[in-house]
Amino acid sequence: MKTQTTSPLAAGLAAGLTGTAMTAFAPMVWGTTYVVTTELLPPGHPLFAGLMRALPAGLIALALTRTLPRGSWWLKAAALGVLNIGMFFPLLFVAAERLPGGVAATLGAAQPLLVAALAVAVLRQSPSAWRFAWGIVGIVGVGLVVIGPAAGFDVVGVLAGLGGAATMALGVTLTKRWGRPADVGPTAFASWQLTAGGLFLVPVTFLFEGAPPAIDLNAALGYLWLGLIGGLLAYVLWFRGITSLPVTSVAVLGLLSPMVAALLGAALLGQSLGAIQLVGFALALASIVAGQITPKTKQEAVAR
Repeated sequence: MKTQTTSPLAAGLAAGLTGTAMTAFAPMVWGTTYVVTTELLPPGHPLFAGLMRALPAGLIALALTRTLPRGSWWLKAAALGVLNIGMFFPLLFVAAERLPGGVAATLGAAQPLLVAALAVAVLRQSPSAWRFAWGIVGIVGVGLVVIGPAAGFDVVGVLAGLGGAATMALGVTLTKRWGRPADVGPTAFASWQLTAGGLFLVPVTFLFEGAPPAIDLNAALGYLWLGLIGGLLAYVLWFRGITSLPVTSVAVLGLLSPMVAALLGAALLGQSLGAIQLVGFALALASIVAGQITPKTKQEAVAR
């Protein structure tokens, strides 16, 4: 009786697809943030929502893993936490408050382009016209999906949106460059950053929003979803993906977030999706798929 064996190529492809799917879960969950915030959370406290999304999840993960940074990782974890979470959340919320949601989402979609540029400057990767071209396609696609005819622009909001995309792009790139310690798992690694980002948000939140709001049952459910699923689980998978997949491939998965938000808006809030939005979906999906492909260089082709 013959036994079937899996070729190394097939096994590697399956592992890569699994890793990509698990990483994609994070931005898909983040796409639920708008619906959860508008339908369950008390209005006027976006920074407190960010704080509740980061700090409790980080402390829970620290308690579970019982692993603290060592040596230079105290500074590295703090820097990554501030970039990926502590600075990103306030800039994101400022953009969301001062701009229509579609404009803010489109500015955030610039992150894959910024990561492609930082990969050249920080990771010393060769410039890729493929990455930059599909990054532009992704921005156009997201713009068609989420920007409505009444879109307006505010200078502070635009700067905040671009700043948020830049800080997370730098955080993603540095996460790829530094990796994570060999004896530290993805949950512990995420706990360091969530805790650092949450601690950074504590004074920012109370400075700009004052005392926390009253929390009813709906708000408690919303904060639990944002903290445990949108925070702990999503960031564990996200940081795991950054360390195991090409950084530009991970960054383009972020386009899933505004797409999921648009789908939920149509399904739950009665928002319409017309032909232009469907074309945008097709372009954004094409950009995501193309972002998972690494074209061979001329040298590789000649060697082959």
